[in-house]
Amino acid sequence: MHYVREVRGVLGGTVRHLYFASLLWSIFWPLAVHADYASGRTTAFVHVNVIPMDRERVLADQTVIVEGNQIVAMGDQLTVPKHAQVIDGHKTAYLSPGLADMHTHSETPNDLAVYLANGVTTILHMGGAHAGFVDSIVPAVNRGAIPGPHVYTSFKVDGSRDYNAFVIKTPAEARAVVGLAKTNGYDFIKVYVGLAPDAFFALAEEGRRLAMPLVGHGVYAVRLERQLAEGQVLIAHAEEFFYTFFTPPGVDESDAPPDPSRIASAVALAKRYNVAVTADVGTYAAIAHQIGRADVVTSYLARPESLYLSPNDRLAWQMSAYANKTAKLAPKLAFLRMLVKAMADAGVELVAGTDAPTIAGLPPGFSLHDSLSDLEASGLTRFQALSTATRAPGSFMQRTKGGDLFGIVAPGYRADLILSSKNPLDTLTTLRTPMGVMVQGQWRDAAALKDLTEKIRQSYRRASEAP
Repeated sequence: MHYVREVRGVLGGTVRHLYFASLLWSIFWPLAVHADYASGRTTAFVHVNVIPMDRERVLADQTVIVEGNQIVAMGDQLTVPKHAQVIDGHKTAYLSPGLADMHTHSETPNDLAVYLANGVTTILHMGGAHAGFVDSIVPAVNRGAIPGPHVYTSFKVDGSRDYNAFVIKTPAEARAVVGLAKTNGYDFIKVYVGLAPDAFFALAEEGRRLAMPLVGHGVYAVRLERQLAEGQVLIAHAEEFFYTFFTPPGVDESDAPPDPSRIASAVALAKRYNVAVTADVGTYAAIAHQIGRADVVTSYLARPESLYLSPNDRLAWQMSAYANKTAKLAPKLAFLRMLVKAMADAGVELVAGTDAPTIAGLPPGFSLHDSLSDLEASGLTRFQALSTATRAPGSFMQRTKGGDLFGIVAPGYRADLILSSKNPLDTLTTLRTPMGVMVQGQWRDAAALKDLTEKIRQSYRRASEAP
């Protein structure tokens, strides 16, 4: 039984498109559009210690000049332009790249604002979003008209209706859907588990022709190795290796982990095709902890960060079917930690991803910090863990889609930045409470970020109160 994927499919499309989401959008859109979009503003960060993330190092007492949303100069002897907005780090603060969550299902302005307040300046939406999100919200947030991270999107396809995807059955339908997704502004095609081989191959061929790369899951009838050979550029969960690589075709998945000696073959496969792998150890851990444990879900809902979870998502968490499952995933979680650590040490391109907020325990924004902590607990160095949410997502997007450079603090890169009170290479937890965040040319200090999230918290509280 595929415990993880079965329940993800249920949660992905039941509660998230209720009327309440539209109501919240109508209420908070007027507030959002008055964001101070500063495309022409010059900002100077002075006396900051820069963690550039090009390699593991600290550049002390730097000045970083930003024009609009791009870093234009960095050094220790720069003259600050006249009329620049000046952010002074007093030689004690640290400036590092904004974070990226490369597997989300958030699609409301409120969720995007919560991501921003957590220092998340880039997300990859991994399918299932309603058209209004892609048509209206994404363009608005990407030009700075509403507060949130830069958003990339994927169009989700499958061969059945089981997992709330756009269904395609034939090669002709597959080719048509790639053009449809491109026309509607999506960045990627997300493949799901039930695609027929001929449909998958048609997707891959048309995706190459139209520059719409394939990302997503292992496809049962194709298998991971063939998918990568056909050009799939991102594996959406590290645990996909369980389902369509380690487990032989036609054999039911079990709770027993693979032989650790097989890790080397999985690492070699990822390296051979230069594929990015989503290092979602924290996500798998959240699932493992709550299977058969309704009390664990209750404890997730009692955490302070759940106050920033929409009422729709709170209801979805309460209805989580994992509490009715009986799988014992602890041994496979331990194996997954070993696999991800081996990939990190071998130089596989690992990117952070959470699946928030569709799985209980994974609120938008907050869960990315939990994910980085889980990676560190799995043996990754802090630089390796932080790379999954900075330099690696930037490298992946540049290689597969082009466009703006991001994920490193350097001239020519997007000014997606976090200012923190401590060196994140000494303690990743400092990124949980940023002194300020810059995205789309707009600087928001800690007070502005708190104000942003406090409005959201209060709106959810009012929505939950009885009339």
